[in-house]
Amino acid sequence: MTIQLTATQLAVLTHAHEHTEGKIDWFPDTVKGGARQKVLDGLANRGLITSKLNNWFVSAAGYEALGVPRKGPVTLQALDAVIEADSVSSDEPAKIPRTRDNSKQAHVIALLRRPEGATIAEICEATGWQPHTVRGTFAGTFRKKLGLDITSTKNLGASRCYKLLN
Repeated sequence: MTIQLTATQLAVLTHAHEHTEGKIDWFPDTVKGGARQKVLDGLANRGLITSKLNNWFVSAAGYEALGVPRKGPVTLQALDAVIEADSVSSDEPAKIPRTRDNSKQAHVIALLRRPEGATIAEICEATGWQPHTVRGTFAGTFRKKLGLDITSTKNLGASRCYKLLN
């Protein structure tokens, strides 16, 4: 029985086989956003790819569908090597996935919890936000939505400093 692949699925699997030791990390330029997820879902539902360590790899069935042999046994060490090489060879620093714990909001709260607090300028530098965005976040998100108590002090000749009371 021959497995029918779409042109996009075939391109993704072929690229993974030929260039990345079976790791799915490339899509045609015309496939973006939700369409990428649809391609992955279609391949995964048919057992042609498998997820390991938050990455997708061509499965044995995927290689069979391509009609090519697997380049070698895929071991956990080999997967680690591919993932490590991918992160080292990249020109840009590895990005940490955004979660509630490493969001800009969490970072600002950590700055405000410091004994010395934080100035608007420090928060702008840490987040890339404009000063009006910082002040709006204080009033809207922190005070109204999260119920945080923020104090403001200003010493002579110094910038205004904000701290969390909780």
